[in-house]
Amino acid sequence: MGIASYAITSIPDHKWAISHDGKVEGDYLTREAAFEAAVAAASLAIREGHAIQISAPGFSVTGEKAMPAAR
Repeated sequence: MGIASYAITSIPDHKWAISHDGKVEGDYLTREAAFEAAVAAASLAIREGHAIQISAPGFSVTGEKAMPAAR
C-alpha cells in the first residue's frame, strides 16, 4: 500500500482546505476543523492498509496567534 498524505493549507478569505492526491478540497473556517476532517479521512486510509502523513502549518507560517487556554 502507498502513503496517504493530507496537508492542511490556507485558501483565500482566511479559510482552510485539505490537499490530498493533488486536489485541494474543503472550505473550513479554522485550521482545527480542517485537521479534524483530515484525521477522519486518514482513519479510513489506515483501515485500508495505507501509511499516512498529516501536516499543518504552524503559527510562524500563518501569522495567527495562539488561542487562549480554556478555563
